Amino acid sequence: MTKIEMTELILVAKNKKKKSWTQISEAVGLSEVFITSACLGQNSVDPETAKKLCKFLSLSPAVETALRDYPTKGQTEYAMKDPLIYRFLEMIYVYGPTFKELIQEKFGDGIMSAIDYTAYLEKVEDPKGDRVKITMCGKFLPYKKW
Repeated sequence: MTKIEMTELILVAKNKKKKSWTQISEAVGLSEVFITSACLGQNSVDPETAKKLCKFLSLSPAVETALRDYPTKGQTEYAMKDPLIYRFLEMIYVYGPTFKELIQEKFGDGIMSAIDYTAYLEKVEDPKGDRVKITMCGKFLPYKKW
């Protein structure tokens, strides 16, 4: 089973059972950002998590295996077509150089890890229109000099 087929089955089961990503994350004991990413094929999970998720959504052992398989990250056919995802890319185009400059000023020459990383998303109610708050926290990795 491919990650794409796995994702399709998970989404069908999620909708059929009327479960939210928050409910799924609570059932398996991981953050909703991480487990959603894994269900969308961008991360893998350990055998215990795969078993819990498949039990919670009544999915087959084949889905359990696919959840454990290593992903090829960034393989999304809709990345440049979906308006919401495109806006994230636009934020990076506009603010990426600023983040780079500020990170290097504060930490030195290096990068923010997306491996040793957490992210959280929350809804912030605002009378002028609700806001999306995303908190990203990645370990700083200095470039090695040799």
